[in-house]
Amino acid sequence: MNGDQKLMSDTIFGKITRGEIPSEFLYEDEHCVVIQDIHPQAPTHVLIIPRKPIPRLVDAQQSDSELLGHLLLVAGKVANDLGVGEGFRLVINNGADGGQTVFHLHLHILAGRSMAEGELAGGLA
Repeated sequence: MNGDQKLMSDTIFGKITRGEIPSEFLYEDEHCVVIQDIHPQAPTHVLIIPRKPIPRLVDAQQSDSELLGHLLLVAGKVANDLGVGEGFRLVINNGADGGQTVFHLHLHILAGRSMAEGELAGGLA
């Protein structure tokens, strides 16, 4: 692991995926974990966190294509498992200007109230 990868893996999400910070996983496999957001912006708000430390979506490489596709499939499975498969929002914040506060790529599933146009959820990390 080079220095940049070490810094990325030392984020709170890196520590969660390695089990260094106790967390209840709603879903877990060799590629990612899913946890409840500790500051939910909707009645259902979970995070899909890849184990691989990628700081932002724009930092993903072609070699990450399979992982990125897997994260989307996990989002669908988890949404169905949580009973919100018929209506949810999937969000990726990219960079500080995009609202990202933890620089370890992650996806938000938000559901449980109307997410119709004009009803954006704010404050997503």
